[in-house]
Amino acid sequence: MEDPEEDPELGLFLDAEFSGEAEPMLGATVSPSLTKTLGRRCRKQQLKQHYFSQVRFSYMRMKYLFISWLAVFIGSWIIYVQYSTYTELCRGHDCKKIIFFLETIFPFVFQCDKYKTGVIDGSACSSLCAKETLYFGKCLSTKPNNQMYLGIWGNLQGVIKCQMEETIHLDLGTEPEPRKEIVLFDKPTRGTTVQKFKEMVYGLLKRKVGEQGNLSELVNLILSVADGNKDGRVSLPEAKSAWALLQLNEFLLMVILQDKEHTPKLMGFCGDLYVMERVEYTSLYGISLPWILELFIPSSFRRSMDQWFTPSWPRKAKIAIGLLEFVEDIFHGPYGNFLMCDTSAKNLGYNDKYDLKMVDMRKIVPEINLKELIKDRHCESDLDCVYGTDCRTLCDQSKMKCTTEIIQPNLAKVCQLLKDYLLCGAPSEIREELEKQLYSCIALKVTANQMEMEHSLILNNLKTLLWKKISHTNDS
Repeated sequence: MEDPEEDPELGLFLDAEFSGEAEPMLGATVSPSLTKTLGRRCRKQQLKQHYFSQVRFSYMRMKYLFISWLAVFIGSWIIYVQYSTYTELCRGHDCKKIIFFLETIFPFVFQCDKYKTGVIDGSACSSLCAKETLYFGKCLSTKPNNQMYLGIWGNLQGVIKCQMEETIHLDLGTEPEPRKEIVLFDKPTRGTTVQKFKEMVYGLLKRKVGEQGNLSELVNLILSVADGNKDGRVSLPEAKSAWALLQLNEFLLMVILQDKEHTPKLMGFCGDLYVMERVEYTSLYGISLPWILELFIPSSFRRSMDQWFTPSWPRKAKIAIGLLEFVEDIFHGPYGNFLMCDTSAKNLGYNDKYDLKMVDMRKIVPEINLKELIKDRHCESDLDCVYGTDCRTLCDQSKMKCTTEIIQPNLAKVCQLLKDYLLCGAPSEIREELEKQLYSCIALKVTANQMEMEHSLILNNLKTLLWKKISHTNDS
């Protein structure tokens, strides 16, 4: 068989083809050997093309298989992390086991053991256990130790709260101890009279808020709240629920400030689980993003982005005025001074009328109570003398103990929070004065001479400046 590369006829044909001279040879006779050679060459070319197409197809298939596997792996990991996060954040069954005997988790079906056996009672127990008109809705928890659920109570919506963290039991004649075990509802005991229970509550409140001239009025107020069925008397199960709830700062503050505009209303309770008014907007500013996106957003850009998702400036001013009014409510009020130990924007919200509403008040504590908690804490530096995120004292290096004097008042911490919030988009005619007042407010110290007078002056000046600017608008 002749080599096609050495075949003169083939060479002639190809030379003619590439030189453009093939046309004159169309009438020429092609030998059979040339036809066979061309056929073999064509088949070789087809085989090569088929081989390379197969290789390319295999490569593409492997690439798509790998990408599909990677997508499934990442998706499974995200689902696992989300599920783990959900099960950690949303532990409604742990809340309910105090009151309920858990039968199933999905759906939530519970037998109200503590209520039905007469251990506890409260204004929400009947709806929760007997009538079944109050049930747990969407999980709203952002921290594992603060269980929150949307509560559907007939035609009303509220927020069901259950505290999972260590709280402080202040029993008469004992030192404060963290509560690490499940609430046993063992106080008051059977045989306790109403008068004795009043004395127990009085002693507890005295240790929490100090000796106040109108402490007896607060005791009566708490007993009226504890009377869940409003029959004019407090039963033993109701007293046990009330005693457990009084260990929680947020519950105590809701009772004390129940008539104040910026405190969510207490809707009901059962055991140490309570239902409060739902706040429509649950953050002062910003937008909630999936956690996977939060990982890739720089904190500086995140702060700027938060300012994009805020109400108009007049509405922000109205919300800020509400926050300043809340600071007034808890500053040396009728039952002492309360300290804001976590002034995060996530703990503040507002309704559809842009009236400020507190969302989370767990870290608002009585000043006297906080001093008791921190006075004997061992420290090596000032960093060891912090409660929550914002309540700081100094470390006495000679005694290696924390002092009890809080460094920064509530107003200074609130002004720090409001600085960027109010200055962003502020009208040019008041911006300079607003900035000046905010920085004066931030510089306010508890140890300053005549602090209370400065506190009132700065607060009133800020409110007046903001109110004058928005009083003529529809947002006021």
